[in-house]
Amino acid sequence: MKIEITATSRKAQGTGASRRLRKTGRVPGIVYGEREPTLIDIDHNNLFHSLRKETFHASVLTLELDGKKEQVLLRDFQMHPFRQQVQHIDFQRVDKNKKIHMKVPLHFLNAETCPGVKESGGIVSHVMNDLNIACLPDDLPEFVEVDLASLSLSHSIHVSDIKLPKGVEVAGHGHVGDAVVATVQIPRGAVEAEAEAAAAAATAAAAAATTAPAADGKAAAGKPAADGKAAAKPAEKPAAKK
Repeated sequence: MKIEITATSRKAQGTGASRRLRKTGRVPGIVYGEREPTLIDIDHNNLFHSLRKETFHASVLTLELDGKKEQVLLRDFQMHPFRQQVQHIDFQRVDKNKKIHMKVPLHFLNAETCPGVKESGGIVSHVMNDLNIACLPDDLPEFVEVDLASLSLSHSIHVSDIKLPKGVEVAGHGHVGDAVVATVQIPRGAVEAEAEAAAAAATAAAAAATTAPAADGKAAAGKPAADGKAAAKPAEKPAAKK
């Protein structure tokens, strides 16, 4: 999917010039890499709606600048603290023969049908939602799929388990493959309910154990009293008068 954006080069720079541009509905920006940086401005509304699309952030874009087209990547943008307004945007030129490093979104498959969810009642927890990759510009994927079809309860999917598209590799340090991407766990509420039930059962058992000896002791104390009464000697009869 090719995404094209149109920009105009500008000479004025500085805080005042940028403020004036924004008042006219334009966004100040810059394009750098491969040669001298170029100051640009872009229509705000078109850019704002483009930034809401996931593919805009993880695609090689075609930038038409003053009638000439070049390939760029979105590298950074700043938003107003409380308004829905783009303040500034940065693009980087790309060389089709040089590898690029990008962060692409992860799309999870079969989350509702994996054994940990369907058979054990767990929920999938996403530890990572995007992945740093390296590839040539033409091999850049819009997203990377993560198949959870075999994920069981209390098990995890790691970066090394992800099947990457051809020409794409994971960027980062040597141990990045050990990083957890997703896992299936019992919902927290269910764990707490189970713990409460276990605590209630333990309390009931302790109460029953405390009551039983007391009852036995009472019964044992009453038995000698009955025997003592039965064993008491009868009163002696008064002697007969002569």
